[in-house]
Amino acid sequence: MHWPLPIRILLLPLSWVYGLGARLRVLLYAQGLLRTNRLKTPLVSVGNLTVGGTGKTPMVLWLAEKFLSEGMRVGILSRGYRGSGETSDEIELLKNKLGDRAVFGVGADRFAAGRKIEAEHPVDVFLLDDGFQHLALARDIDIVLVDSTRPLHQEYGLPAGRLREPVSAMARAGVVVFTRVEQTPRHQPAVRKLPELPIFSASTALIGFRPLIGSQEIFSAKALPQPVFAFCGLGNPDAFLRNLAQWGVELAGGKAFRDHHRYSEEDGREVEKLAKTGSQGSGYD
Repeated sequence: MHWPLPIRILLLPLSWVYGLGARLRVLLYAQGLLRTNRLKTPLVSVGNLTVGGTGKTPMVLWLAEKFLSEGMRVGILSRGYRGSGETSDEIELLKNKLGDRAVFGVGADRFAAGRKIEAEHPVDVFLLDDGFQHLALARDIDIVLVDSTRPLHQEYGLPAGRLREPVSAMARAGVVVFTRVEQTPRHQPAVRKLPELPIFSASTALIGFRPLIGSQEIFSAKALPQPVFAFCGLGNPDAFLRNLAQWGVELAGGKAFRDHHRYSEEDGREVEKLAKTGSQGSGYD
């Protein structure tokens, strides 16, 4: 959330209250006053500390492919954020890549979804997408992603900033992965304070481009008609635009929609107008 500094200062008291509430919630689960349910199958959680994109879904896809290559049967649990009908854009992306090689459970009650899968499909491991704060479901390991382009030590708690929990919550993690290190390769000081955590790096690689309609052929950036007007509905649109530039795409401008945005014909007309005039879209819608 890119609040101007005066608004951020006004929101700070609410952030302190939010932070206290987050700590209290964790304590209640730790003391057993709030119930944690455990599935029969080992579960790996992929999550983060912030709102916005850190690359959780690509990490879930990467892990699923790794487990599948070892001959394991994979189940994926997700709440289906901003989706409907037991699906979402993230679920459709995963299904498109994995097909029927993985089993999916989607919904707010991920324990119930997992139990249903266990009853109907034998699985060897569950992957819990965006699970770090979902303490109602026990996990065997927490993988926490940190976007290296957005230093945690410069962040505030919600609503003044992006933090869902205080940085100290990282102590619950089993593994920390810095994403987008191709843009900022240095690790962040906020996590160096926890040297006992295994820390890994992940970078974003370009596979190629393909048309939305028609041929599914993948082609390189050199085959794109240049310059390009880019738009997206991602949690970190700035990183997306920087990646395009790194991959050799000449940008005529860009437009950032809200994360998980559902595009409409009106959006198409707006993007077309911006592209024709070479204008830059302003902020999020």
